[in-house]
Amino acid sequence: MIGGGGGCITPQLTSSSSSLSSSLLSSCSPLRLQTLSSPIPIPIPIPNNRLGFSNFNLQMKPNSNLNHHILTNAHPPISSSSSGKHINQLSAIGNSTNIHWHSCSVEKDDRQKLLDQKGCVIWITGLSGSGKSTMACALNRILHQRGKLSYVLDGDNVRHGLNKDLGFKAEDRAENIRRVGEVAKLFADAGVICIASLISPYRRDRDACRALLPNGDFIEVFMDVPLHICESRDPKGLYKLARAGKIKGFTGIDDPYESPINSEIVLKHGEPCASPSEMAEKVVVYLEKKGYLEA
Repeated sequence: MIGGGGGCITPQLTSSSSSLSSSLLSSCSPLRLQTLSSPIPIPIPIPNNRLGFSNFNLQMKPNSNLNHHILTNAHPPISSSSSGKHINQLSAIGNSTNIHWHSCSVEKDDRQKLLDQKGCVIWITGLSGSGKSTMACALNRILHQRGKLSYVLDGDNVRHGLNKDLGFKAEDRAENIRRVGEVAKLFADAGVICIASLISPYRRDRDACRALLPNGDFIEVFMDVPLHICESRDPKGLYKLARAGKIKGFTGIDDPYESPINSEIVLKHGEPCASPSEMAEKVVVYLEKKGYLEA
């Protein structure tokens, strides 16, 4: 008997399934089963190909108020309530169909109280070489020193794993930003101060990420550094390659950067006290004023 999801599963074996050959059993992965009356685990063989026995079914029996469910290789019932009535709460989002949002008893407010802070997304945008990553890491360090939990989603870093399948065409850039926006949303929901540092050149993509979060929880930081300054820095040598025609679609050279219109914070090049740490302090001051550094 398997306890799971509030129910218990008891294997129902037919006569044909009980006569399985030892060679078949030896290729199966053991499933640990335990009954309520016996504490001794009983290994039951289940093949690796997703319950492939033609005559092997698992039957869920309710502990108390739960419905009676039969688990086979088919999909489980749509949904159910404690009263035993089926409730159609499935939805379709994009290409995902028959999905249902599962709520938990521990919510965002509970996590924020635990961390003594409010989750949000600090979205740092600007040209390559504008100092986004440097400022993001400086901000992350200051918050850490103050006992606040934050995490940096760096544009290059996410392309090492989550977005390694994406290139730099317009549609790939849009998908890159969409994915990072969704991950950043999860961090904020966890109560973490998420620092996303990406060129994110298109205004519509940044606005779409803003729309994912509650009002005020998306804090756009514009690194307002002129192109010629960024190009003179050229920390990765990418501007030189773009000017030589070896990189196509490079932001600021042959692909546009759409500057934010209403950023919450603008950090301009050439301002007094404009070191990365001092820029980061300005963001911290904003967070303090808006109450994000306390629950």
